[in-house]
Amino acid sequence: MWNVIVKGLWSHKRRLFATSSAVVLGVAFLAASLAVGDTLTDGFVGLFGEANAGTDVVVRSELSIGDGDMTQRGRLPIDLGDRLATVDGVADVLPVLEGSGRIVGTDGDALGGNGPPTTATNWIGDSQVNPWQLSDGRAPIDVVDGEPFEIVIDRASAQLGDLAVGDHTVVEMLRPVPVTVVGLATFGGADSLGPTTFAAFTDVAIHTLLDAPGEVSDFRLAAAGGVSQSELQASVEQVLPPDAEALTGAQITDDMVAQIETDFLGMFRTIMVVFALIALVVAAFSIHNTFSILIAQRSRESALLRAVGASRRQVMASVIAEAIVVGVIASAVGLLAGFGLATGFKAFLDASGLDLDADGVLFTSSTMLIAAAVGVFATLVASIVPAIRAARVAPLAALRESAVDGAAVSHARTIAGAVMVAGGAGAVIMATSTASVLTTAGLGAFATIVGAVMLGPAVAGPAVWALGSGPVLLRGQTGRLARRNAMRDPRRTSASASALMVGTAVVALFTTFGASIKATIEQTVDQDFGGDLVVVSDDFSGPGISVALAEEIAALPEVTTSVGLANALLTVDGRPLSPTVTDPTRLDDVLDLDVSSGALDDVTPGQVAISEMYADDNGLEVGSHLAVSFADGVTSELSIAALYGTTANVGDMLMTAADWTPHADQTGDVAVLIDLADGVAESDGRTAVDAIGERYGAPGAQTRSEYIDSVGAEVDQTLYFVYGMLGLAVLIALMGIANTLSLSIHERIRELGVLRAVGQTRSQVRAMVRWESMIIAVFGTVLGVGLGTFLGWGLMRALAQQEGFGVFAVPFGPLGAVLVFAALAGVVAAWRPAHRAARIDVLAAIATD
Repeated sequence: MWNVIVKGLWSHKRRLFATSSAVVLGVAFLAASLAVGDTLTDGFVGLFGEANAGTDVVVRSELSIGDGDMTQRGRLPIDLGDRLATVDGVADVLPVLEGSGRIVGTDGDALGGNGPPTTATNWIGDSQVNPWQLSDGRAPIDVVDGEPFEIVIDRASAQLGDLAVGDHTVVEMLRPVPVTVVGLATFGGADSLGPTTFAAFTDVAIHTLLDAPGEVSDFRLAAAGGVSQSELQASVEQVLPPDAEALTGAQITDDMVAQIETDFLGMFRTIMVVFALIALVVAAFSIHNTFSILIAQRSRESALLRAVGASRRQVMASVIAEAIVVGVIASAVGLLAGFGLATGFKAFLDASGLDLDADGVLFTSSTMLIAAAVGVFATLVASIVPAIRAARVAPLAALRESAVDGAAVSHARTIAGAVMVAGGAGAVIMATSTASVLTTAGLGAFATIVGAVMLGPAVAGPAVWALGSGPVLLRGQTGRLARRNAMRDPRRTSASASALMVGTAVVALFTTFGASIKATIEQTVDQDFGGDLVVVSDDFSGPGISVALAEEIAALPEVTTSVGLANALLTVDGRPLSPTVTDPTRLDDVLDLDVSSGALDDVTPGQVAISEMYADDNGLEVGSHLAVSFADGVTSELSIAALYGTTANVGDMLMTAADWTPHADQTGDVAVLIDLADGVAESDGRTAVDAIGERYGAPGAQTRSEYIDSVGAEVDQTLYFVYGMLGLAVLIALMGIANTLSLSIHERIRELGVLRAVGQTRSQVRAMVRWESMIIAVFGTVLGVGLGTFLGWGLMRALAQQEGFGVFAVPFGPLGAVLVFAALAGVVAAWRPAHRAARIDVLAAIATD
């Protein structure tokens, strides 16, 4: 049997090569995703380890709220440093105070932000504890009042902002802070700490700018000679207050790696792996289809093997062995391609500012094992059904003149598919009434997709007949032949289209979701926002906008109301929550929150307003009391003064600045809502607002329509990234269609010869194959778009229960563009099969036995 397997592989090497290419692409993407993730992790481990090499112990507050980017940690009193300096084994104690500040380049644009930290801190001298080392210039010194502060910045920011030692610029810290760059620094040998920015002031300056007299973020300790990190940690812990903790240098390195893993690397790796797995799922459909066709074409061969004594198990094993060989070879090639792809990914990240000075790409044995195993497994699973079908071929089939795959649609499969679709769709529809809304909707979506694949052959015939009407009208007999060829075997057509259906379903899902998000925002602004202008912070991870801006804008004669919105972070009954901090009375003048109980005017210091959903989930009502804890360790009790229904703009809780500001590190607004006075034109109002905003370094004011467009542009940028990642899956699906057509051309040689003999021209043959490919591609795309739109609707319904997204929108334009693209891609996929069909020798084709 091994000789049979080898000869079978060799005799069909060209066809199997096309199959293996799908696995190669999928494995390459998966391997590259894992390798880049490992490379970045290893780079950060090395970077943090080198940077913290001189730090033996870090003392920080044990109190923190949140996780990842949304984390706030308490501060410690600076006089704790005096106590730490007296501990045996301590050689040096350096206090560190960190906040947020964006360095402005020479072009006037702020650097960094929108995720990676924009650190503003104090320069801690030339101690071995300092992870930053001067590469040019000098350390900052205190200046006389009125002169620009002196700072040291990271070398990467200097290069990006075209800044040099001696240049004057500003650092945005709620308001622009004039500074002079006196030094450039590197972090552990790298130009910066990944994509973060670094601005270091003097101790006096940073405490003044952050309004934190007598407070520090942490202390960095160096051990005396002969004292280990663990020994120093044990000694330091003896003098710490209850709300402080001591971590060794190794522990703080691990903590920093875990933080970056949570903030960026984990999300990056998950996104890349998910898209790679989608590509492999699509590849599995293509592999299954190819093996199904090959088995059908080799039915006489399988029957002869059975006739000469081969058992069903041996026949099935031979097919599975072929699949394993294909999977192993394709996975090996995919690993090589993945290494090259990972190198390209890393170069792109380096160019984007994430240069960690890593030498090459880390391609570990686990990466190779996982990617190869997934590739082989996908190939194996895709070949099981064809292998079973080959084993069922009767020995008497060897006596038939030809071997043709039965095109009958299985009634059992049709019923099972209909049940899966009905059950999955029902779960998606009913998800809003279940406790685990998103889980139920996700399982329902999976069941719907599986059911649609199973139901495909049953709908292929009627759908292809309808979709083929266009080619019949446009090309007459050529179009009619293309439609008949596509209808000839519904199972094959369905299998060819299924891969494209899955890919376009995901595209349609994200497209519909993005359009619905934009429609929700537009409706919210139109219905809930009664103002005219909005000032929005352009850095969600930075300090935000000075709270004084809203007050100064409110004093303008052109303005009736101006109210700021800020984000807080606290725990309610031990669970993290991010309330919106605002003046509820002013907010009620510009934003309709659909208050159902109480009134926003009743929300005074010591009171909050919560959403109806949050109240229902936690059994709360007006008059209920909440136990609230802040990151500085302070606990208090707040009472509920109002309930509201609309959460899109403010989340689940509103609180006053008086309750939040005493516990905040840097208090800044993320947005300012503005209502102009009657008779004031938008242009005049914006000019007056921007004049004040410029003094605070705030972005320009936006009108309602401009605000909607800006949010929509951010959604579109995310969608472009998704489309790029899904492009590989769509490419694999189109390769599957091309492979199916090539195999179909091979088995239809005599038929094509007869058509040529009775007068069909070469161009008509090419057109027939192209139209057939287009019909199959459009069939798969129509199913995918319909399925993805339905799942997008279900996702929006589920999110409406969780996050308040209540508008579903069908983006007809983008979805229509997907259909047009699919039709054109079908033509491109048919290019080579069409030319092969047109080059068939007429006499040789007719003589084919």
